[in-house]
Amino acid sequence: MAHIGKRIAKAREGVDRVKLYPVDQAVKLVRERATAKFDETVEIAMNLGVDPKHADQMVRGVVNLPNGTGRTLRVAVFARGPKADEAKAAGADIVGAEDLVATVQGGTIDFDRCVATPDMMPLVGRLGKVLGPRGLMPNPKVGTVTMDVVAAVKASKGGAVEFRVEKAGIVQGTVGKASFDDGKLLENIRAFVEAVAKAKPTGSKGTYIQRVALSSTQGPGVKVDVASLGGAQH
Repeated sequence: MAHIGKRIAKAREGVDRVKLYPVDQAVKLVRERATAKFDETVEIAMNLGVDPKHADQMVRGVVNLPNGTGRTLRVAVFARGPKADEAKAAGADIVGAEDLVATVQGGTIDFDRCVATPDMMPLVGRLGKVLGPRGLMPNPKVGTVTMDVVAAVKASKGGAVEFRVEKAGIVQGTVGKASFDDGKLLENIRAFVEAVAKAKPTGSKGTYIQRVALSSTQGPGVKVDVASLGGAQH
């Protein structure tokens, strides 16, 4: 544990935990401190001026990151017949109907994202207690319940990131890998922030985007000056 403590302490050097950094500087600090032996994931956390307990203050959506996530996702599709064939041709890793439901019910969830055609939802609905807590339940609002399975599979494979506000009013998401250059991470971060800004609910009053922080998997959090992200804070 002492070794881990030293590495974390070293990573925190040069980061003022109170200071708000311009986003380009924050990206540099995060990347410089991603020193693990694997390619660390870069994540964003946004504190929003919403109370998700109220239905008119729920924030949810999906963003297609211009430079992808840096991670290859396994995609499962619930579909039958021609739609199942389309999903396989589009690159879906797992395609099925009743058989796939049975596999998931048996405790095997070998995928990162899940797509379903609308006619499959009565069947997929049985998996709510299993898929829901993992954030894998298909939902028309984020484009994962659709007849256009080809577009949904390609979006999932290409860098589509779902976001949903948590109880404390925080939205978190992946914006790339530490191996990305600064420019690619900045583009992804701005796309994510813009998508969350566009998802501002009608019930949100006052400042919508209140605080933003970036971090890598094992690195320290770096606070971002919201003003440096453009006009998205309102």
